[in-house]
Amino acid sequence: MTSVLYDAPGPKAKRRNLILSVVFLVLLALLLWWVWQVLDDKGQLEWSLWKPFTTSEAWTTYLLPGLADTLKAAALAMVIALPLGAVLGIARMSDHRWVRIPAGAVVEFFRAIPVLLLMLFANEFFARSTDVTSEDRPLYAVVTGLVLYNASVLAEVVRAGILALPKGQSEAAQAIGLRKSQTMSSILLPQAVTVMLPAIVSQLVVIVKDTALGGVMLGFTELLNSRATLAANYANVIPSFIVVALIFIVLNFILTSFASWLEGRLRRSKRSTGAVLGPDDVDDLNAAEVGGTHKTGGGGVV
Repeated sequence: MTSVLYDAPGPKAKRRNLILSVVFLVLLALLLWWVWQVLDDKGQLEWSLWKPFTTSEAWTTYLLPGLADTLKAAALAMVIALPLGAVLGIARMSDHRWVRIPAGAVVEFFRAIPVLLLMLFANEFFARSTDVTSEDRPLYAVVTGLVLYNASVLAEVVRAGILALPKGQSEAAQAIGLRKSQTMSSILLPQAVTVMLPAIVSQLVVIVKDTALGGVMLGFTELLNSRATLAANYANVIPSFIVVALIFIVLNFILTSFASWLEGRLRRSKRSTGAVLGPDDVDDLNAAEVGGTHKTGGGGVV
């Protein structure tokens, strides 16, 4: 049995892959054992350093409020960046130069600047040009930086996802009389969502992780910043880093698992009977958009 990308492995290849897998697992086990030994030699596995994480104070005072701020900033950035990225991506494909060129300039400009620099610029802007309070300014700056950078990246994801569709999709839509806006909203975007979903999820994971930059540089009280306060009070720097890293891993695993479930659901929903649009259906689409009259199946006018 073969695939488009590779031939199915034979007996020798299967044996070689098994040996390599065993060797990798042995090396991984040795690496974990070495890390364990180093931590033990440095006294980082003592129960006194890990005991604070079994109490409610460490969680309710430091970690959970920091996690809440992380999720708040990430959610705001996602809600704003996703539609903005879609608009910019579609604008880059416009037939009008006065739309396509400015959209391309915006995308290329903000995509080329590091997200941390965007956060710092945004923080200075809010400090000098707005009435945003000093308590809210870090959140505003973090969300602004994340939105500007990730919307530009998502714009390219959207554009690539639409361009990856067969050209015959657009040609067929034009052949039955659909306008470009109808083609984009009713045919191209629904199909491109499934293609774009893995890349979109990867970018959403980046948004969650990049909130930590605001905690390091702007004093935003997200999870990593709260960890520093906790470690200063309990003198458990290495354990606190490990616990926060595990929280990020679990958080991003939940996000990617949900996206995988959603992608599978979208793919299954597309396996339908594939009803074919007739002339009357096209008239209904056009009439619904302009609010005009349309023909019935019997040929009468309603």
